[in-house]
Amino acid sequence: MNTLLEVRELCKTYRKQSGWFSQRSVIALQNISFTLAEGKTLAIVGETGSGKSTLAKLLVGIEKPDSGEILLAGQPVQISHYRQYNHVIRFIFQDAAKSLNPHQKIGQMLDDVLRFSTVLDPQQRKQKIRQTLKQLGLLDEHSEYYPHMFSGGQLQRVALARALILDPKLLILDEALTALDPSLRAQIVNLLLELQQKSGLAYLLITNHLRLVRHIADDLLVLHQGTALDYGNTAHVFAHAEHDYSRKLINSAIT
Repeated sequence: MNTLLEVRELCKTYRKQSGWFSQRSVIALQNISFTLAEGKTLAIVGETGSGKSTLAKLLVGIEKPDSGEILLAGQPVQISHYRQYNHVIRFIFQDAAKSLNPHQKIGQMLDDVLRFSTVLDPQQRKQKIRQTLKQLGLLDEHSEYYPHMFSGGQLQRVALARALILDPKLLILDEALTALDPSLRAQIVNLLLELQQKSGLAYLLITNHLRLVRHIADDLLVLHQGTALDYGNTAHVFAHAEHDYSRKLINSAIT
């Protein structure tokens, strides 16, 4: 299996105000390294403040690391030229409704993504939108809907459509499944697994839903205060976590 994403010794520190005239350093990530192969799922877990969201921001180019390296298919990612990678890595937010423009029809939203990132002509874009909606169990007429006209499950599928329409190699799901009710979550998870099996998509799942991690993640990385504590095969980490923090996190979530 080919390595799609490789992170090497990634570091990020923020400067925060501490009093009127002084600042203090807050380490968000310290020497984080991992790999993710094509068609596999890596889960990243940790409590609030562990560095999960910072890592996601670095991977999608929202912020720049202080040091370290991000490689896609063996090639270093240059954050200053991140637009060229936006068809390879796509990001799905926690709240699908808030991530969509309430004043824009879904078809126009998807068309904007294609116009910005491809050279497809209008007819080709229309066909691509139709294919993507169908792939996710949505209808042609849904392209004329506004976000408020969808159910919660449909909105999550729309968010997936916006990410998948560029045929990416990697989806980053930042707590994108956490807020869903169990039955809806199961539907979306099954859809993600089906898509992965068909297309070889890789997923980076940022979550604290350890039962979900145990079900779908091939590998698991545990973060605590910006440091990687346990990393490896999910089943192995669940059974043989080296650090007390990891064991407590796992036990509290699955017992």
